[in-house]
Amino acid sequence: MRIVDLRSDTVTLPTDEMLEAMRNAELGDDVYREDPTVNRLEKLAAKKMGKDAALLTTSGTQANLVSAMSQTTRGDEVILETEAHMYYYEVGAFSALGGLIPRFVKGHMGVMSPRDIEQVLRPPNIHFPPTSLICIENTHNRAGGTIWSPSNIKEVSDLAKTHGLRVHMDGARIFNAAIALGLDVREFTRHVDTLMFCLSKGLSAPIGSMVVGEQAFVDRARRYRKMLGGGMRQAGVIAAAGIIAIEKMVDRLRDDHVNAKTLAAGLSKIPGITVDVARVQTNIVVYDVAGLGVDGKSWVAELGKYGVKAGAQEYGRVRMVTHRGIEKEDIEYALTAVEKATKDILGKKR
Repeated sequence: MRIVDLRSDTVTLPTDEMLEAMRNAELGDDVYREDPTVNRLEKLAAKKMGKDAALLTTSGTQANLVSAMSQTTRGDEVILETEAHMYYYEVGAFSALGGLIPRFVKGHMGVMSPRDIEQVLRPPNIHFPPTSLICIENTHNRAGGTIWSPSNIKEVSDLAKTHGLRVHMDGARIFNAAIALGLDVREFTRHVDTLMFCLSKGLSAPIGSMVVGEQAFVDRARRYRKMLGGGMRQAGVIAAAGIIAIEKMVDRLRDDHVNAKTLAAGLSKIPGITVDVARVQTNIVVYDVAGLGVDGKSWVAELGKYGVKAGAQEYGRVRMVTHRGIEKEDIEYALTAVEKATKDILGKKR
């Protein structure tokens, strides 16, 4: 049976070129700062993002955590969008390990307005934790891969400066935002103090995320990375794939966006399925199957009978993500499978 895996872009496999580069990577001990391949990757990432320095971490979760810990003090309050990945999917790390307290602001399609952020800012008071950091997410996962535009980011950055706060961007899929809007990625990064981005996901490297910012911040982040067990030795085997990811895998993301729009348009024509096609800005499609009278988990199980993998969210929400390895033919197959699964479910109810 044909398998089409649309659960996430984390299922991408490294290219043959990446595997060869990993095998031949020049290595050293990165904790001693002696791995030349890691050093090259970090310089490349910093330059690409228009920042002073960068740090290789094992994952996006670790990258976000060391970024938050490096800019706050235990007991500080951190402003997050209500559906933020840092809150939902990172095991509560910034509270459990960083000692930080979330303060939520509901956004529109994942984007918080400066006015709404300002409403939750409180004056210094012995009863309140001090606020020190605003975190934004670009693209926004649970909102469906939606984009914080450079102008949106600047507005929040200007507000943060007025109140003496710093801004961190969870930019796991920041290159998707840049490709979708046809802009240099530095247009998105110039107004944030720090950011992280993934080498895996759409860029296809097997492991790793980058933390980027001013040198003093990266020095602190390096220390926290070590504290969290992320000090790696001959990490050039990871960095070699990351270099190729940055240099050669960004432009192809537009193919994923085209496929996602095709998928969303097809889903919108199937009775019982609801999808906001206008919300599909990058490579994530979120749709609702409540109209079929099933929850997300039941739907995903039914769809799996035809070899199509998707991700169940709350209630009737389902997520599909396009990525390298998913071609136009796979989208057509997936839509046919959705139609068959829909008929199966409706047939059982008759």
